[in-house]
Amino acid sequence: MKRDNGTNEKERNIRKRGLLPYISFIFVCSVISLACSNGAVRQPAIVVYVTNEASGDLSVIDAENNEVIATVPLGKRPRGVKVSPDGKTVMVALSGSPIAPPGVDESTLPPADKSADGIGIVDAVRNVFLRLLPVGSDPEEFAVSPDGNRIYVANEDVGLASIVDLSSGRIIRSFPVGEEPEGVGISPDGRIVYVTSEDDNTVSVIDTSEEKLIATIEVGRRPRVAAFLPDGSRAYVSAENEGAVDVIDAARHVRLKTIRLEGEGVKPMGIAVAPDGKRIYVTTGRHGHVVAIDAETDRVVGSAQVGVRPWGIAITPDGKTLYTANGPSNDVSVIDAETLEVKARIRVGDRPWGVAIRSR
Repeated sequence: MKRDNGTNEKERNIRKRGLLPYISFIFVCSVISLACSNGAVRQPAIVVYVTNEASGDLSVIDAENNEVIATVPLGKRPRGVKVSPDGKTVMVALSGSPIAPPGVDESTLPPADKSADGIGIVDAVRNVFLRLLPVGSDPEEFAVSPDGNRIYVANEDVGLASIVDLSSGRIIRSFPVGEEPEGVGISPDGRIVYVTSEDDNTVSVIDTSEEKLIATIEVGRRPRVAAFLPDGSRAYVSAENEGAVDVIDAARHVRLKTIRLEGEGVKPMGIAVAPDGKRIYVTTGRHGHVVAIDAETDRVVGSAQVGVRPWGIAITPDGKTLYTANGPSNDVSVIDAETLEVKARIRVGDRPWGVAIRSR
């Protein structure tokens, strides 16, 4: 009997040891399942966000493998997109105004849905739309203050720029900034905001500490985007109908020079500034290229064909990779910032417009 008991006990131990890997596997799976049920998901090191104007959603791209990992429904006409300074939320300009390409008879368009206007707030961890923040009529582009307390919004159809307090959601003040304001750029220290006026060919300058307009700069025809160098010394403004980029002295708020871009149908649109401030990258719309400009000499040093009508553009924090939103082809180009070689094309939603990048 003792021998039998010993044998049975030995067999039970063997069976237990054989079950250990299986039990461990079940335990790990249970932990993972619990974590996922609590809303915890794997966070990519770098995430690219692309607004899709026609499909009304946000494509979320894992930059490690350049794959879309989520699509977030937003609302009508998502265009400008920014990541909050703390990286917790993504903010998107939404508009109920109908799409009106240049030259269209606006009297033939349907009425605007003003209830759709605002800044959509998206949870950057869970990729979930949280709420719509009212910021005035027809927001197109906006900038976020470095401390994350204020946003500065271009209200396109009413010719205003609005300052919005994010904590209260209240519009603090609005300024007339010319017809069809679009691009909004903020200096790295948050003291100055530039707002471009497409129809007036001007840039309005807002002093954020005093919350007032302090200057107006004349620039090339149909200015689109204003972007500052990291040291805040200069800003670059894309002039779509001029085929050029204007260089602005950001201390005196005067135009220093104009950089002419070559190529048939060149329409300077979006601008990305390298983190080290050495290069400026400009999308050229119908020309289909990204142009690289040396920020020290203000000369074009390279270009590459990247897609169909590239518009929005952003650069990764390490300065190595560019992403462009190519509207008509419904995709995003991934570009080596040094060589300007297109490394991939990523399918996204309908009419991609803006690009923003978050890193952890």
